[in-house]
Amino acid sequence: MRLPVRQLARTVTISLLATIFAAQTSLMAQTHVVSPQDLQREAAAATRTRQQNVDDVRDFLSSPNAEQALRDARMDPAQVKAGVATLGDEELAQLAARSAKAQADFAAGRLSDRDLLWIVVIIAGVIVIIVAVR
Repeated sequence: MRLPVRQLARTVTISLLATIFAAQTSLMAQTHVVSPQDLQREAAAATRTRQQNVDDVRDFLSSPNAEQALRDARMDPAQVKAGVATLGDEELAQLAARSAKAQADFAAGRLSDRDLLWIVVIIAGVIVIIVAVR
């Protein structure tokens, strides 16, 4: 029994398309292989970046003005500094950037002592809230 021409054409087309898609998928999988050395380098870079961000925020919170602002706000400076390490990478990066900007603005005279104290209290409040929620 002969297959109708339409059915034969469909069968050939489907077989051809399936072969093409299967070949492309296997080729794409082979071109996106990442070496273990690259993974290790990326992990080490992420760890260094995170540690730098932790250090930056802790340094900011360790200044005499910041510690006094925390005490005035009835927050334990040691507890706030300890909470920094529990932050997620994105939150930590944002706080590190804000603390660096605040320090630079204060050093350039664009912020008063009072403004800096408010920033310290706000950053500490964010840290305490994030730690409490987790």
